[in-house]
Amino acid sequence: MIPHALTIAGSDSGGGAGIQADLKTFSALGAYGLSVITALTAQNTRGVQAVHTPPPEFVRAQCDAVFEDIRVDAVKLGMLANADIIRAVAAALAEWAPPFVVLDPVMIAKGGHPLLQQDATVAMRDELLPRASLITPNLPEAAALLGVAEAQNEDEMVRQGEKLLALGAGAVLMKGGHLGGETSPDWLITSDGVQQFDAPRIVTRHTHGTGCTLSAALAALRPQQPDLVATVSTAKTWLNAALAQADRLEVGHGIGPVHHFHAWW
Repeated sequence: MIPHALTIAGSDSGGGAGIQADLKTFSALGAYGLSVITALTAQNTRGVQAVHTPPPEFVRAQCDAVFEDIRVDAVKLGMLANADIIRAVAAALAEWAPPFVVLDPVMIAKGGHPLLQQDATVAMRDELLPRASLITPNLPEAAALLGVAEAQNEDEMVRQGEKLLALGAGAVLMKGGHLGGETSPDWLITSDGVQQFDAPRIVTRHTHGTGCTLSAALAALRPQQPDLVATVSTAKTWLNAALAQADRLEVGHGIGPVHHFHAWW
């Protein structure tokens, strides 16, 4: 059975992150992609110039239109922009109860532009995080959700992941890319324990959309894998290959995207 994966996220006009990256990822990993657009960005590889958000009622209408007609095997949540949209999405998830939900708590773009209003962090933590099967924060995002200082080492990463798990997430994948060093360590925290997933750090400046792509890969792969550990391992291996081939794309003059279709062209 071909899985159906739904991305609920913002649009990136440069094509490297958001809805565009998610749909590319779904296609590359054998899932049929569906989408609900929560925001429009005027964006390229150099940064975000403007953001336009639709009314939350329209976001909810998109959700209902998909769920009432199409089987959804997994959901990826990305840029949700503000508290009202977060609440609309949380209500839709509560009603339709998809089997697997990945929450990528997108807050700041690569270039530093805020993608989540400050008052929305509380709504994300209290209303959306408990509905997530898996949450995938980087270190600044985890710190913002917990209201603490950013983790400085892997022990602090794990402790913060355990605190996010206690807030109601089904599982937490703490992404350690911000630590620096020769490897990129991630930690999966579940009720069964913790596990490290390490990989060599790929030397490239073209990392736009990396977080979007990883969370989308997890959504696409979970219906095809036996468990969450296999899902994370496969997704991370695939993403590293996409990063390794990123320089071939030559997209834009700033921070370019990863190569989602590296296996084909």
